[in-house]
Amino acid sequence: MTHPAPLPPEAPLAMPMQRFHGNPPGTIEVRTAPPGLLAKRLLLIVATAVLGMYASTGLRIAPGEDGIGVLDVVLLALFVPLMSWIAFGFVSGLVGFVKLYLPVFLLGAVFGKVIELSGFSESIVAAAIKYIGRTRANAVIVAVCALLTYGGVSLFVVVFAVYPFAAELYRQSNIPKRLMPGAIALGAFSFTMDSLPGTPQIQNIIPTTFFKTTAWAAPVLGVAGAVFIVVVGLTYLEWRRRAAAANGEGYGASLLNEPERVNSDNLPNPVLAITPLILGGVVNYALTKAIPHWYGGQFDVTPDILPGLHAPVSISINGVVAIWAVEGALLTGILLAIVGGVVHLAGGIVRVRRDHRFLVRAAAAAFDAYLYRSGRSHSQAA
Repeated sequence: MTHPAPLPPEAPLAMPMQRFHGNPPGTIEVRTAPPGLLAKRLLLIVATAVLGMYASTGLRIAPGEDGIGVLDVVLLALFVPLMSWIAFGFVSGLVGFVKLYLPVFLLGAVFGKVIELSGFSESIVAAAIKYIGRTRANAVIVAVCALLTYGGVSLFVVVFAVYPFAAELYRQSNIPKRLMPGAIALGAFSFTMDSLPGTPQIQNIIPTTFFKTTAWAAPVLGVAGAVFIVVVGLTYLEWRRRAAAANGEGYGASLLNEPERVNSDNLPNPVLAITPLILGGVVNYALTKAIPHWYGGQFDVTPDILPGLHAPVSISINGVVAIWAVEGALLTGILLAIVGGVVHLAGGIVRVRRDHRFLVRAAAAAFDAYLYRSGRSHSQAA
């Protein structure tokens, strides 16, 4: 009876000479680091250091007033690294946020400016005043702001676009100006920002990346919340308006930052003005349904599609479908607003250039006056 060998037979392998630097001969080097990695790391380190030192400025200055002791040094040694670590997390998150959502911000701002220069926002406000009535100033401003923000205009742009018309409407209705920020905020910063399903505002888009949902998620809950916000908000604003009227309080006098009177002549057709907003919502919904059908659950970006890549990049469609849909909707709205309001848009650009030239001339005149007065004072002193 033979027993198996306790060890397998020896099988020596060739051991050629190797070098400790570089790749072995005959291999292909594969670059895994993206280009510019060193510059990105330096930028991250510098931004972290600046924010960390700025956040700890007060703690570093206060001990120096009466001398720095041992406890102060220990406190600084604990606090400064803590603030630097918090700053590092903030900067890292900010870079990712800007990279992912900056196009939505930019397109929303451009869309709002095009709507403003084309005269569409003026036409929408005039139509809202006509059909809702000047006596319901709060409802008019809330409706206009809600329509613009739900149509895709950046809520920050809506404030500056609506303010001149809101001031004129409140002045004519003799409603206190102090109630106007509440009406603008109710229409632009509340239910159309993150309650109504499908709103293209960034506050509604950001959660879709993490929850793998779309901008149209939870429609029943969103509509119910929007109705509650509108009813409670308008009720409060009307209550405050009646209370101010009972106390004899009007629009006010000697107010600061009053806009120029609005000229409502030669406005575009309100149907044409509202078309980019409606079409933007339709395109947003259509792309939300079509993008997953086109690309499936995952899309691979290869060097053939995007030159410069060293390896394919996989993109989860569920995390970006809402962003892509909103960007497509905003691009469509911008193009339609430019085509539909080309005449008023050209006039708006001319007006901006004229105002710019006026400011330059005013600054030059002020500088000349300053030189004249300086020269005159020197001559009198001499």
